[in-house]
Amino acid sequence: MSKHFSVNDFKKAKIDKRKISVLTAYDRFTARVVEDGGTDAILVGDSLGMTVLGYDDTLSVTMEDMVRHTRAVSRTAKNSFVIADMPFLSYQISVETALQNAGRLVVEGGCGAVKLEGGKEYCSQVKAIVSAGIPVMGHLGFTPQSINKFGGTFVSGKTEKSAVKLMEDALALQDAGVFSIVLECVPYELSKLISERLAVPTIGIGSGPDCDGQVLVIHDILGMNDSFSAKHFKTFAKIQGVATDAVKKYVEEVGAVSFPTNENSFIVEKEVLEGFKRGTYNWK
Repeated sequence: MSKHFSVNDFKKAKIDKRKISVLTAYDRFTARVVEDGGTDAILVGDSLGMTVLGYDDTLSVTMEDMVRHTRAVSRTAKNSFVIADMPFLSYQISVETALQNAGRLVVEGGCGAVKLEGGKEYCSQVKAIVSAGIPVMGHLGFTPQSINKFGGTFVSGKTEKSAVKLMEDALALQDAGVFSIVLECVPYELSKLISERLAVPTIGIGSGPDCDGQVLVIHDILGMNDSFSAKHFKTFAKIQGVATDAVKKYVEEVGAVSFPTNENSFIVEKEVLEGFKRGTYNWK
């Protein structure tokens, strides 16, 4: 990872044919892990609704949630480029609302760019935000904020009509000024064609190896949620099992009085202790 990865580095990586690595982070711990691991960019995703806040989907995530978690990540990450998701209804209502909320994520959250879902229908919002000096990442394919509209998770672009729409939306977003586009759950043959056609880099999730980069959820690659699995991600470690074993060991040692020992405890001066035992203090 280069120092202080930026929008320009996204463009350069596409030209140089160097794959871009992106992972989500939501707090100091995950931001530190992601950056120390050498990731180019950090996405503070509205997936925090499920990974951190315990919701069933992303729709309940608020601007306050996103600002708070973006601020925590931005304070920690010094070199990774931080991108923040614009949550549900933070940009769909109007151009003015979109501009105001994007500004909050940058000014209050400290991120370097924002990401929003959708195609041609939100190009006016994209243009306004970019014109204000805030870089925008697009997001096409499966868009979690539209889960009620589509009736669940599905692969986009499996028909000729939907494939054409994906390409048209991608080109429209590029013309509107996005610096990159996430392609989620798009057939890999189609994502390859879209990536070849676009001048801006594509970041895939469940969209094959020919995108210009990849993004995954940190909890998924670390195995921090073993109740969920999907075809599009790979688990590189199983942290939840390790953490659970550590907690079990802690509980056992507390019960057996093998933790804490004197080595884990603090001492008091002998004279103070003796005076305390003699009751020389004026008890209330």
